[in-house]
Amino acid sequence: MPRYFFHVMDGPASIDAEGTELVDVAEARREAVRTAGEMLATGECEGVLKGRPWSMQVADETGRLVYDLSFAATRFT
Repeated sequence: MPRYFFHVMDGPASIDAEGTELVDVAEARREAVRTAGEMLATGECEGVLKGRPWSMQVADETGRLVYDLSFAATRFT
């Protein structure tokens, strides 16, 4: 099975050096969406709530980016 790497970009990058074996790129996308949603819901990436862009980049075994999920939050007062 191919290995995919999930890098979190929130100011300093958190690079996934281990990766996860998944069936295909579609499963990697689902895992990225699930993981990013969980991180946003639990506040693990609170920078996005302070107006900083936040993203999860998914790379394949060759290092090629296959997805980039980007989030930003803007508070209007």
